Amino acid sequence: MADMLVEAVNWSSEWKRKSRNRVLSAPATGRYIAGWPRETDLGVIAETGGEPIGAAWLRFFAASEPGYGFVAPGIPELTIGVAAPWRGRGAGRALLRAIAGQARSAGVAQISLSVERKNFAQKLYLSEGYRVVGPGYAGSDTMVKVLAAG
Repeated sequence: MADMLVEAVNWSSEWKRKSRNRVLSAPATGRYIAGWPRETDLGVIAETGGEPIGAAWLRFFAASEPGYGFVAPGIPELTIGVAAPWRGRGAGRALLRAIAGQARSAGVAQISLSVERKNFAQKLYLSEGYRVVGPGYAGSDTMVKVLAAG
């Protein structure tokens, strides 16, 4: 999962790649997997030939320590990372559907995320039922997918 967090942070080939150590040691990004798994964490991994190519996971954050896509304490935030060679080949969509199913089974009603407006994945999220609920950090949007009434 740590590798997929690094992939998620380094989604753009236009930027200088952040090292694994930098991603994991920075509080703003490392918090997404620190202490994994906590009791309420949910996650799925995509593999091919026994090798991980992507992962999606949900984590709840407190209002006092929100994540980038924080909406409310009862709404977990999605993190998804797909290895660069596998992007645009269906792995991300499969991961989104799998984590949504796992969340529904766990009684989760909504999922939030943060995505930079330039990130091509935003179109994928929209096609999977996520809706923009407001601006996020500089150049990003916060999105929510409703899984169940409530």
